[in-house]
Amino acid sequence: MGRKNKIALWITSLILSLIILFVLGGSIYLIDFSLCPAHNKGRDYTLQYAIMRGRYPWMVSWLDSLQHVKALRDTFVVMSNVEKGLLSDDSTRLHALIIEAPRKTPRTAVLVPGYTDNAVDMLHFACFYNQEMRMNVLIPDLHANGKSGGTVMQMGWNDRHDVLRWAAIADLLFKDDTTGHARIVIHGWSMGGATTMNVSGEDTPAYIKCFIEDCGYTSVWDEFSYELDRMFGLSDFPLLYSASALSKAGYGWSFGEASPLRQVAKCRKPMLFIHGGNDTFVPTRMIYPLYAAKPAPKEMVVFHGSTHARSFKDHRSHYSRWVKAFLLKYL
Repeated sequence: MGRKNKIALWITSLILSLIILFVLGGSIYLIDFSLCPAHNKGRDYTLQYAIMRGRYPWMVSWLDSLQHVKALRDTFVVMSNVEKGLLSDDSTRLHALIIEAPRKTPRTAVLVPGYTDNAVDMLHFACFYNQEMRMNVLIPDLHANGKSGGTVMQMGWNDRHDVLRWAAIADLLFKDDTTGHARIVIHGWSMGGATTMNVSGEDTPAYIKCFIEDCGYTSVWDEFSYELDRMFGLSDFPLLYSASALSKAGYGWSFGEASPLRQVAKCRKPMLFIHGGNDTFVPTRMIYPLYAAKPAPKEMVVFHGSTHARSFKDHRSHYSRWVKAFLLKYL
């Protein structure tokens, strides 16, 4: 091999090595940025209580009364990581808030928080269900959020196993004396909406009666693709492909398989789809293929003018009417 050819080969190898290092480094950064965020506000319960009191002043007296009589109960369970598909055989300690109905009832709402949220972020919904609907409420902190253990976000995919476990606990706590079971609706927003849809595609027990998803995404791949373009101006290839492969190798699931769109196609129980009409975080357009993929029974409402996870805040009366009418039929 001539000297020129050796130099050309060396330069080509160097360029290829730099490209591989760039892709690998970018993929690791993408996973760390999205699945292990340093900005996880949900770890700070004190901060979230202050935010919620300021954002939803109409629920403050209800919240104060619960805290005064110690009716806002912390509950912890240990969840096997093997049971929910994680590669580690360690177990994770998970946390939830539990609120009993004013009078004994099997009707129970399991409320699922969003990305970097904790159970406190769902207290406005809890107030609606507990005060207006006179229902029991259970709000879990998802894996790596709030007071739950774990360090890596599951983006609603492996979280579906945790929510099913929490629903089983709610069934034991709030079972009807006659039937021996609770009657449960699972209601989540943002990543919690995606989690709710992921749960719906499983073989769910009979005590889970229906689902409400608010501003969930079609798949982790679709959401990350959208954010990669919106925040960094980058296309899917090569970073999203390589990051998804690293997630599969390290955490047991890829961005493509974490698909609420595929899960709702398997769901035969009733679901209410909700989205804000001006959502630019999980774009409003995602609700339409989700609704189309779900077999009946199903309902859909888009609250015009609302941004991400703000439909209830902006349209509380209208939102409440939709939820009440849905639950009157199916819970």
